Amino acid sequence: MGLPARNARVSLVVDRDHYDELVLKTIAGARTSVWIATANVKEMMVEAPIGTVARAKGRYLSILDTFDDLSKRGVEIRILHAGTPSRAFRARLGSKRKIARFEMRQCPRVHLKVIAVDGAALYLGSANFTGAGLGAKNDNRRNFEMGILTDDEVLLDRSQERFERIWSGKECGSCKLRGECAKPIDTLTRR
Repeated sequence: MGLPARNARVSLVVDRDHYDELVLKTIAGARTSVWIATANVKEMMVEAPIGTVARAKGRYLSILDTFDDLSKRGVEIRILHAGTPSRAFRARLGSKRKIARFEMRQCPRVHLKVIAVDGAALYLGSANFTGAGLGAKNDNRRNFEMGILTDDEVLLDRSQERFERIWSGKECGSCKLRGECAKPIDTLTRR
C-alpha cells in the first residue's frame, strides 16, 4: 500500500535534535493537541521556559509541568504506551493536581514511536518518551536516536488514524495479548 508522490517538509532528527526540535519547539508550542505513542514512558526533565525565574536559576522541570501548562491553554494530551510508566513519572503525576485534558492508555502491543502535534507536525522515529530518548541528558548519556519530523498530510492522517484505532479500542477484539491487559482499552471506551 504505497503512498502517492507529493511534496512535504521533512527533517532528520538525530540525538540532541529530539530535545531541541521536538520537545522544546514542537511539543511546547502545541496549540490544540499532542498525541504520543511510545513503548516506554519515563520522567523527563526539561529546561524551565525562557523568561521564567526557574530558567534564570538554571532549573529543570518535569515534562508534566509542560503538559500542565499546555492543558491550561486548552491543549489535549494523549499518551498511548505499552509498559508501566517509571516510578518517578508515576510519583510526579500522583503529586500533581489532576492535569486537565491529559489522558494515558496502556496497550502491551504498542511499540510505535509517534508524536503528532496539532495535526500539523509528525515525528516518526526510534525514541521512546523518556529522558534518555528525548530529554535534556548529557550528550554522553543520551540514547542514539533517529527519526523524521514532517508536515506531510498523508503521513499525518495515516499515523493519526492508526493511533486513534488503538486509542479507541478498535484493535482489542482480535488481540491475542488481551489476557495481559489489566484494562483492555475497549472496556474503557464503552459507554
